[in-house]
Amino acid sequence: MFTIQQIEKAHTEVRTGADFPNYIQVIKELGVVAFETWVVDSHTVYMGDNGFKTESLPQYESLVINDECDNEVFGMYLQSHQQGKTDYYQFCKHCAETGVEKWIVNLEKMICSYFDKAGNKVLVEGIPV
Repeated sequence: MFTIQQIEKAHTEVRTGADFPNYIQVIKELGVVAFETWVVDSHTVYMGDNGFKTESLPQYESLVINDECDNEVFGMYLQSHQQGKTDYYQFCKHCAETGVEKWIVNLEKMICSYFDKAGNKVLVEGIPV
């Protein structure tokens, strides 16, 4: 199975949201089938076949997630990030500001779902290949 070190090595190539599709392909080849990232500190649970799971350590000091979700502003921030205008940490700060608590990426369906603190889906989008 894959290790956190392999995933982190692949993540070093991600500078902006524009690099995300390549990162997805690399970790998919490692055997990752899904992952769940928590905005509060960017710790992530990676899942593989047969119930395999491994979890990363926090990546930064804890952010405060807004209780109210602003889908419209989040959508604008996401688009800006995907166009390469913000780095990962700035995107996470934008998520916290707009009330996005986590995202779950399903590599079998190639979708990313964003959730608020109440567990409501904020947005679901396809991952470009």
